[in-house]
Amino acid sequence: MQKLGDYKLPQFFNYPPYFTLQPVRDTREKQIQLWKDLILDYCRTQKIFVIALEEDFPLFSNPAIERSLSHEAREVFLSILVSDGRAEWLDKRHRKCLILWHRIQEWANIILNFVKEYGLEDSVMTVEEIRSGIESRGTELHGIDRTILMRALKLLEQKGKLAIFKGTTADDEGVKFSI
Repeated sequence: MQKLGDYKLPQFFNYPPYFTLQPVRDTREKQIQLWKDLILDYCRTQKIFVIALEEDFPLFSNPAIERSLSHEAREVFLSILVSDGRAEWLDKRHRKCLILWHRIQEWANIILNFVKEYGLEDSVMTVEEIRSGIESRGTELHGIDRTILMRALKLLEQKGKLAIFKGTTADDEGVKFSI
């Protein structure tokens, strides 16, 4: 089985036709599902949050079989992730895509579980501590994209689970949990 770093690639990754958009509807639907699952799983395991269409992305080419996805195929696969609520375009020209391997509500639940597990129910933390602090090491929150984190925190704030305090800079924004 082929690997990309420490990531084990699925068998279809070595099958050249899967690097070309398939014209037959049933085949294309299967191809799209395989690529969606691969992109989400790879991004989750490698903690990748943004894919830029115009930059090299390791999954979009396979040197072993000398195949690469066309720009059109890349955009199709990412657009379907967007329509499924698993990604969002970061710009109007569809050049960069924010990958939501967890939906925002799922991230909010992960934050709540983190707070409960570490006994932080009535604590105050900075946003940066949540993203990169000692407490978050070894959790899915460690290294989370700031945009995703802030959206999940705002969702929790709307539900009355926390309050976000603005600092003078983005680095000193705080969160007061009240679970």
